[in-house]
Amino acid sequence: MSVLDMFRLDGKVAVVTGASSGLGVAFAKALAEAGADVALGARRVDRLEETKALVEAVGRRAITVQTDVAEPADCQRLVDEAVAQLGRVDVLVNNAGIGTAVPATRETVEQFRSVIDVNLNGCYWMAQACGRVMQPGSSIINISSILGITTAALPQAAYAASKAGLIGLTRDLAQQWTGRKGIRVNALAPGFFQSEMTDAYPAGYLEMLAPRMVAGRKGDERELAAALVFLASPAGGYVTGQTLAVDGGVTIT
Repeated sequence: MSVLDMFRLDGKVAVVTGASSGLGVAFAKALAEAGADVALGARRVDRLEETKALVEAVGRRAITVQTDVAEPADCQRLVDEAVAQLGRVDVLVNNAGIGTAVPATRETVEQFRSVIDVNLNGCYWMAQACGRVMQPGSSIINISSILGITTAALPQAAYAASKAGLIGLTRDLAQQWTGRKGIRVNALAPGFFQSEMTDAYPAGYLEMLAPRMVAGRKGDERELAAALVFLASPAGGYVTGQTLAVDGGVTIT
């Protein structure tokens, strides 16, 4: 096997949550380009059809399942459908996420809990469901954020707490499952990539943070998707329990 062949996912099945828009679409497409069939989950099932078409355009199979990851039963159904229709689950991309930018003294109980329910609890329910059916050699990638590592001048207590918690969850699941089950568990911590979340940032916000971007620019989603394929594939076979920041250097400033 050549080094390039180690990045292939031929014969594998990946589950991607939050696959109806933004980075979830880029992740699904990249996994398909690497050879994987993909089970797509999101609340907006109509938009999943667009992602499905991108996967099928590169010759891979795809299924869509309406999924609210805050509901454990939805998580189990997504995994059950992946096994039933695609035969197995080898890769989980825990990408579904929401955010708020509410000052801590004004954030409501419902606002805080909703973010934790999706960004942290939902990742756990998905990992549980996949962990029960994954075979040795499988990989879970949790999509955290640089806001789980540093701050970035917005009031995002719930989001930051959820993403920091996801880093801790990543370490613990790796410790539990890599040696015993052969399932690697890692996290990506993206910096600033174009998405629905960044579209909602205040005017001038990213320009204000530009001095912290050592690379001098926002990220290209393909760069993040390439890092994801590395962690999902045999190329990352000796990497587990780690959080890889793909952020243009923001976390070192």
